[in-house]
Amino acid sequence: MKEKETSWGGVAGWYDSLLEGTDDSFQSKVIMPNLLRVLDLKPGMAVLDIACGQGYFSRAFAQNGAFVTACDISRELIEVAKKRSLEKTSNGSKPGAPIVYQVAPADKLAFATNESFDAAIVILALQNIENLAGALSEASRTLKKGGRLIFVVNHPAFRIPQRSSWEWSDKDAKQYRRIDAYLSDARIDIDMTPGEKDARKKKMTVSFHRPLQSYFKALNKAGLAVTRLEEWISHKQSQKGPRSAEEDRTRKEIPMFLMLEAVK
Repeated sequence: MKEKETSWGGVAGWYDSLLEGTDDSFQSKVIMPNLLRVLDLKPGMAVLDIACGQGYFSRAFAQNGAFVTACDISRELIEVAKKRSLEKTSNGSKPGAPIVYQVAPADKLAFATNESFDAAIVILALQNIENLAGALSEASRTLKKGGRLIFVVNHPAFRIPQRSSWEWSDKDAKQYRRIDAYLSDARIDIDMTPGEKDARKKKMTVSFHRPLQSYFKALNKAGLAVTRLEEWISHKQSQKGPRSAEEDRTRKEIPMFLMLEAVK
């Protein structure tokens, strides 16, 4: 049977370079340390990394003692993940237990048996998955009783693709976040190569905006109860300039990411 083509398969190389090409990314400076704190991994924990991409977080989970199974709908990203897992980490430490990688969509985890994982993780991926209800239902099915689903998304109240932006008020010398729409679910095409003029070389992905109530309703339907919510800010600082102090202030006030933990 022919595998389903995915929008992320075409940008696998770009995504890998984005995460591995710098130690100053949001993934490394914001999401990773907060995620490891929330997860509080114990040796031998069974962790399912759903929509794992090129395995950036999967490898960290394994290095912290977890037994990791990781999946993604993109075969290209899984191939990159397997290659990365064979390499030593940048600090020279050895990888943890071998990671089992699977090619599978988040809403059809056929490889996973019922109630087999202590934790299921979805990092910056639910916003790119059309079948939210199916993905959460599958995550719930694979979790043990008392198991945790932890996911991170771009903050749905403040970072809405093509419907939110930073604005500046000259009158007040204040920066603020403009929100043009929030409550309506939306499917949004994202241009991953905005500077590319050749249409043949354009790379597009899809993002799905959902308000908080959509996430909570879907979690409830999947038999998952929210037990923790955190909002994470950017670690960036503006270069010195007339607006830098105000930009840094608002960066600390308007979170970039939303983390939800839900228990089965």
